[in-house]
Amino acid sequence: MWPFSRKGASGFSSSSTAEQVTDGIDATGLTAIVTGANSGIGAETARVLALRGVHVIMGVRNINAAQDVKEAILNEIPSGKINVMELDLSSMESVRKFASQFISSCLPLNILINNAGIFATPFTLSKDNIELQFATNHIGHFLLTNLLLDTMKKTERESRKEGRIVNVSSDGHRFYRYREGILFKKINDQSSYWSWLAYGQSKLANILPANELARRFKEDGVNITANSVHPGVIATNIFRHNSVVNGVMTKLARFVVKNVEQGAATTCYVALHPQVSGISGEYFADSNLAKASSQGRDIDLAKKLWDLSMNLTEQNTHSFSS
Repeated sequence: MWPFSRKGASGFSSSSTAEQVTDGIDATGLTAIVTGANSGIGAETARVLALRGVHVIMGVRNINAAQDVKEAILNEIPSGKINVMELDLSSMESVRKFASQFISSCLPLNILINNAGIFATPFTLSKDNIELQFATNHIGHFLLTNLLLDTMKKTERESRKEGRIVNVSSDGHRFYRYREGILFKKINDQSSYWSWLAYGQSKLANILPANELARRFKEDGVNITANSVHPGVIATNIFRHNSVVNGVMTKLARFVVKNVEQGAATTCYVALHPQVSGISGEYFADSNLAKASSQGRDIDLAKKLWDLSMNLTEQNTHSFSS
């Protein structure tokens, strides 16, 4: 697997695993939320964070699957601290309920990993009448982040430890895309819908808010970073809605596709590694700094998407609503 991968400036490469990029890091005392932690790279992210001492909150739609993952992690790491909470990112009601319950727990929040995602689904509207990929991959995470910002800022002030927000995007944002990047006036237009392009749109929409958050944090002197990552092409159940792609990925897995341990590496690197301290508004791949597409670095596009997202989420936190 990956016989020709080269180490980048960080000392890691595409073949590095999540355990390897966090080796020697003691994150005891930190608390993290990981969305979509019941399977794939989300589950591996939760496991490795727990291994490094982080108190992990698994925000998941499938509670039963998450409980199985939790049990497996605790069997391996008896001292691990893990909680499972229900979270359906396609539903703003569910996101608000999750955030409210978490805030009521009075737990700190040092790290927010917006990992959950769906891929190339048939055209469907969410419970809030928003195209499902855009709703799940972007709007749900946008709302969740804004609802938890006050908690993250409070934690940063009291602990004097840098907070980190990690949005799991994809290089799909540069390959599968609408010409405009974001179809602002046609998000829910079925006639304009192409499942792969809609996926790329949603992944671009993971990068832009991280960049805008980074700008606002810097402007306000807040010691929280916001970055986005490309985990690599990984054979996980994200391809379940496309049987052809799923079959191809299964056959190619041993040759060109990362395994889950490698797929979670960049997320864990950006969430925990001291090399990333103070770095914000950047895009990472293979546990190294990379560069998003030109649209992924477009400041005006980021501000426009922020405004659209605030309008779609309606009556939510006003931490950065102005």
